[in-house]
Amino acid sequence: MGKKVYDNRELSWLKFNCRVLEEAQDTSVPLLERLQFASIFASNLDEFYMVRVGSLHDAMLVNDNDRDGKTRMRPSEQLSAIYKRTSAMYGDLGKTISKIDDDLADLGVKRCSFKDLSKKEADFVEAYFRYEMLPFLSPLVIDRRHPFPFLNNREVYAVAKLSSKNNVKLGVVKSGVGNAKLLFIPTSEKNGKIRYMTIDEILLHFISQIFSGYKIEEKSLMRITRSADINTEEAGYEYELDFRSHMQELIKKRKRLCPVRLELSRELSDLTLGELTARLEISKKQVFVLKSPLDMSYTGEISGKLSHRTELFFPKRVPQEPYGVDPAQSMISQIEKKDILLSYPYESIKPFIRLLDEAAADDSVMSIKITLYRVARDSKVIEALIKAAENGKQVTTLVELRARFDEENNIGWSKRLEEAGCSILYGPENLKVHSKLLLITRKVGSEVKYITQVGTGNYNEKTAALYTDFCLMTANAEIAQEAASVFNALSVGEFVENAAHLLVAPKLMQNRLCEMMDEQINIARSGGEGYVGAKINSLTDKVLIDKLIQCSQAGVKVELIVRGISCLIAGVPNVTDNIRIISIVGRFLEHSRIYIFGKDFEKVFISSADFMTRNTVRRFEVACPVLDPDCKRRIVDYFLIQLGDNVKAREQNSDGKYIKVPVGGKPALNAQEFFINESYERAEKYRTEKAAQPTKKQGFFKRLLARLTARGKK
Repeated sequence: MGKKVYDNRELSWLKFNCRVLEEAQDTSVPLLERLQFASIFASNLDEFYMVRVGSLHDAMLVNDNDRDGKTRMRPSEQLSAIYKRTSAMYGDLGKTISKIDDDLADLGVKRCSFKDLSKKEADFVEAYFRYEMLPFLSPLVIDRRHPFPFLNNREVYAVAKLSSKNNVKLGVVKSGVGNAKLLFIPTSEKNGKIRYMTIDEILLHFISQIFSGYKIEEKSLMRITRSADINTEEAGYEYELDFRSHMQELIKKRKRLCPVRLELSRELSDLTLGELTARLEISKKQVFVLKSPLDMSYTGEISGKLSHRTELFFPKRVPQEPYGVDPAQSMISQIEKKDILLSYPYESIKPFIRLLDEAAADDSVMSIKITLYRVARDSKVIEALIKAAENGKQVTTLVELRARFDEENNIGWSKRLEEAGCSILYGPENLKVHSKLLLITRKVGSEVKYITQVGTGNYNEKTAALYTDFCLMTANAEIAQEAASVFNALSVGEFVENAAHLLVAPKLMQNRLCEMMDEQINIARSGGEGYVGAKINSLTDKVLIDKLIQCSQAGVKVELIVRGISCLIAGVPNVTDNIRIISIVGRFLEHSRIYIFGKDFEKVFISSADFMTRNTVRRFEVACPVLDPDCKRRIVDYFLIQLGDNVKAREQNSDGKYIKVPVGGKPALNAQEFFINESYERAEKYRTEKAAQPTKKQGFFKRLLARLTARGKK
């Protein structure tokens, strides 16, 4: 094939995170938003090391000959490449933070080191250390009587090489004072200038006062990252614990898993570093020295302090009321008249919450069934379900306790729902339930009616204001019958084997997607125009990748919007030269999934499933066809506008690299800003139209006047 056509999953993800860092470097982005993107970059990397590197580390120990199915790399080879890329990325992060700090300093917001402080300020910081920090510290000197302490995942510690007479030891002390990450320094400067220090740097500066009986030969801040790769299906749990208790035990275990990364704020000698790595049982390849703060979560405190400086943030935008959805009318009656599509975060999630509240109180509603993956901490969705159960509805909730890093939250909600009288399901063994599916069943006289909702994102009010997602609500009876089959299968631990409309993983998604691609291949080979389009978060499923390659080689036009990982490389001559892949990283997290087939967009689906093997054959997922012409047109228009983005889009070239889409003399198009403006315009248009419609009282007087006028003419 000449050029490689596959990319490694982990290395492709690192490319995505570099695109996030590019937003922190983009001077057209408001300054504190740039700082927030840098924090997101660091947080993303934390999770990548906990999950992906942790998994690869275990795989290397079990069988290092188990190669990646696409690039044939061993786990150890992947880890070496990851460590090398990480080192370069940390260099870019350091430069990025330095530039942001300089730009903030120009505006009177300065992150200080001790050399920047006046005598009065230094005295204030030292007093703070003595009276607000020192009493709460628990330093340890490591020797034969004091073993090396357990270091908590992602928490910052100060470490020092201590010498006293002929003894050389290590000293370790944990950072932190409550939840504060920063100390804001009182200053006599005017014009609203702000000066601050990180608590971690204050601790490191005064470490000689903590270990006062020793000479400090070396010192550094350090932060370890532990693997989070827990096996949620360990054998035997069903004989000893129910699944919820089993998950609680596994969460405790995860907190003590092995370290996979060590971050330092300063270089240490080979001898000191060697002792640290030996204690932590990691290699020096897993050690990184940063020029930026080890804990980037302090950005929230800065943003809070400067919330009045609106020029430092994106212009405030709020989700709008959707066009055509009347807040004064029943949601159920509106959906029965016409399918409703919500586009988050441009449109509000409130109509969906209103549907749930209405169903909870409606006497005709017999049952509510829903799959819950991630929900908000203070969830209105859960409140509505509890209210429905208390009102005597049959409420069945599948709560996915294995939603990574949301396990504890979901365990808590499952208890609340169960106490309220909801029936709780946990899903089939070895398969996460990732679908976003709701089914409301009503008895109206002798007739049974349904409302089905399918979403691309979670039932989470918080993320609905930050992530781009679709929510489709329909009264289509055939869709409802298939949704009922999904819930029946989940209730008895089986799979859906037959469905005419829904694509239901693990049995009816990957194969159906391939069949629809084959249809487009046959069209192209017959001289027609074949077309496949998709908007997804990740592309790793080799079966689908190889089918996309077949599409390209047959002359089918393939357009993919892939936010994150793409193991397929576009534009390779004679292989993928009919495939275009772009990635959009902007103000909102791109999260919606769309599948399109046919040059006239005959088949359009929305789904919670990416083109990843874990989604298409290893999870319970649902993709739903969009049948309403207006809803379908909106989704297609959305897809086409994103394809035209030349501000936040990066296009993958045949080397697997991503470059900004050139404007090329066209007007600048930021798709997310376009949708923001469109949502405001649609909301205003609907308000204007509603205001122009006569009320019932106005209509009565208008008709009366018309009759009187007609009588007068006679």
